[in-house]
Amino acid sequence: MTQATGMGNLPLSGVRVLDLTSVIMGPYATQMLAEYGADVIKLESPEGDIMRQMGPAREPGMGPVFLNLNRGKRSLCLDLKAPESGQALRRAVAGSDVFITNMRARALQKLGLDWDTLRGYNPRLVYVALSGFAEDGPDAGRPAYDDLIQGMVALPDLVARATGGTPQYLPLNLADKTMGLFAAQTVLAALLQRARDGAGQRIEIPMYETMASFVLADHLGAATYEPPLGPAGNPRLLSHYRRPYKTLDGWISTIVYTDRHWEAFLRLAGAGDLWDTDPRFRSMASRTRHIDEVYAFVDEQMALRSTETWLALLRDADIPAAEAPSLDALVARLEQPVHGVVQRYQDAEGNWYRGLSPAARWSATPPRAGAMAPRLGEHTEAILGELAAAPAALLRQ
Repeated sequence: MTQATGMGNLPLSGVRVLDLTSVIMGPYATQMLAEYGADVIKLESPEGDIMRQMGPAREPGMGPVFLNLNRGKRSLCLDLKAPESGQALRRAVAGSDVFITNMRARALQKLGLDWDTLRGYNPRLVYVALSGFAEDGPDAGRPAYDDLIQGMVALPDLVARATGGTPQYLPLNLADKTMGLFAAQTVLAALLQRARDGAGQRIEIPMYETMASFVLADHLGAATYEPPLGPAGNPRLLSHYRRPYKTLDGWISTIVYTDRHWEAFLRLAGAGDLWDTDPRFRSMASRTRHIDEVYAFVDEQMALRSTETWLALLRDADIPAAEAPSLDALVARLEQPVHGVVQRYQDAEGNWYRGLSPAARWSATPPRAGAMAPRLGEHTEAILGELAAAPAALLRQ
């Protein structure tokens, strides 16, 4: 493994990741690896990651999504089509532990960045290919983006069934970021495997097949059985009433879930006798069969009191509940030191930004957000110098 770059004794100190990814899925994964201490070299073309141009920016090429997905990385800018880049690229691969990319297989082959070529430079390389569709499946080679995958794995259909409205995408890049999580944990597992047997390997993580499995873990439902006991879908998740509830003066999120919750809630609502007299409320199985009816009862009761009153009552009864804030209110809340998720930091010129810090609490080696996301090619000269100085015989160790 290679020398760490100022991240001390973090879990991935000494691991180098050559990151040929763009947009959201890959950068989300590699930022997590950087937070664990890996030296992530973001390999960019002269045009740069397209996400550099998205959203309002203080300076060109440094848009907010890019800033929030690429902290703690170093930017190496190379024209991969230029013959003079070949030697630097080969040395970068030979000196890396992980190569991760979301380029399509055909393009990688043309550039000489396919697995068969790169393992010739580094047989210990963990090669991770993030594809849209499995390369041995009928859709191999097709382009894929978050919206397309959300649609193909039936998320818009689930929204329509739950709301009674038209199919809609979820208003966040759910597929991209979920895939980023899969990619990060796959890299960690592959490094552990390599520590055991000393060999690298190629791993493909297809968006469509992986996200379909992710969705169906909740929604395979009655189709789990053969023959099916009913249609696919999770009745509770698809209930029209599974949403924040309107109170007298705002909105509240709560889930009345267990038998104990329901007995307490019915008592708070002045309808404690229903626990003994109405079988719809008495068990998880019965509530699931009558999910719209029991959730409609919650909906009706929430509208009768203020948010503050309900929060006090529900918390005293140990029923999960919280105010449902706006997006701006969420940012303000998480910026409070007691949460520490949204933190302010500065660039070299003293400009202030808000960024996101790892939320997991580690007792000994906590991950931490890296410095400012790199400007395009900011570290090219330094990285090329490191590669030129590294003895070729040591690069594969």
